[in-house]
Amino acid sequence: MAINTKGFGPYDIRGIYPTDVNEELAYRIGRVVPGLFGMKKIAVGHDIRLSSPALQEALAKGLAESGCDVLDIGQCGTEMIYFTTVHHDLDGGIMVTASHNPKEYNGMKFVRRGARPISEDNGLRDIAKAVLEDGFEPVRPAGKITPLDVMDEYIAHILSYVNVDKLKPFKVVANAGNGAAGPIIDALEKHLPFDIVKVHSEPDGNFPNGVPNPLRQENREATIQAVRESGADVGIAWDGDFDRCFLFDENGGFIEGYYMVGFLAEAFLRKEKGGTVIHDPRLTWNTIEIAEQLGGRAVVCKSGHAFIKDKMRKEDAIYGGELSSHHYFRDFSYCDSGMIPWLLMMELMSDSEGQTLSQLMRERQERYPASGERNSKVKDPQAVLAKVEAFYGPKGKLSKIDGVSVEFEDWRFNLRMSSTEPEIRLNVESRHDRRLMEEKTEELLAMIRE
Repeated sequence: MAINTKGFGPYDIRGIYPTDVNEELAYRIGRVVPGLFGMKKIAVGHDIRLSSPALQEALAKGLAESGCDVLDIGQCGTEMIYFTTVHHDLDGGIMVTASHNPKEYNGMKFVRRGARPISEDNGLRDIAKAVLEDGFEPVRPAGKITPLDVMDEYIAHILSYVNVDKLKPFKVVANAGNGAAGPIIDALEKHLPFDIVKVHSEPDGNFPNGVPNPLRQENREATIQAVRESGADVGIAWDGDFDRCFLFDENGGFIEGYYMVGFLAEAFLRKEKGGTVIHDPRLTWNTIEIAEQLGGRAVVCKSGHAFIKDKMRKEDAIYGGELSSHHYFRDFSYCDSGMIPWLLMMELMSDSEGQTLSQLMRERQERYPASGERNSKVKDPQAVLAKVEAFYGPKGKLSKIDGVSVEFEDWRFNLRMSSTEPEIRLNVESRHDRRLMEEKTEELLAMIRE
């Protein structure tokens, strides 16, 4: 098979199988990673894509032939690799997944000891360079490949974030999207008081109901319909490797990730007074206000899991959240989880004196109305960014932590380039005034799309 490194990105590997990501590449990655990072023992796992088991097998073979011992946890979610790496005191972990990409894609995510991410600026480029070299001779003695079932200990850890005895018997729609979340919901179900309505629960790499990516409007309909038909109190949907979850209220209304960040910041700051939370710069006012009201501290950080995790360690932050629905937890080794957030939200609802999820959200949505992320395909994203900065920057408070953010008294916006596509992403929020937010959103989109 031909080898190329087209799939190597800023944070992970993602490419079309088998042209860009294939068994030969996986094997070579296995041969070079232990030597590059001093790894003697490593966890591997894979998502539900049809090509994932073969890629993991080739990866494990390469790792073993490099002299590294491999703990094979099989089909799992990405966060289970993070958990296993830390819980079993391993030198690293590799997850075979392409997250929410179309089904013809596959890839890998890497962590070193302590579940610290390996990204472009701290090792991914070195892997890309090393796999192109030839002359791999098996190391003697070879490492061992050992199956490991971590389900029970993983479930116990996830449940430790909430007081299960205080959870109320809500009806919950759980849409796994035929991804890897289905078996986890099955395992959690017997520990929880919820009446769980399961949707697309069977893992299926053919994605018969569409690629599990609830950020896409068309992928939300099954959850919305199930919530309305069943009379559920809440709906939850996950992406394929379930490192993100998405919530729907009792009416089927989609809860933007921005408001989830605020609610999870509240959940943690109520438990740890004076704590620090990290948030990205796309939308900020709601999170900052909640943190200040609870005596905590909100610290802004550039978007992206490597940046957020590093900032959390530096600030000893209890929680970090992104607009994209990635949520990070200090007690989860500063890693992101798609299972912890919804359990915390159920705990908040249980403590809310009978308020529904829509009622809980309404105050924050009215206080800081937001546009939702508006994506525009443009020929020259950098030129568009410069034009918008030149026009708005001198008029307000400018920040360039991540793209361009400009803040005015009653509204603010963030505009940033996609790291993977010729797109530019806009987020706008205002104070109390939805009409102002909508007007400024259209004003900016007109300039962007000229």
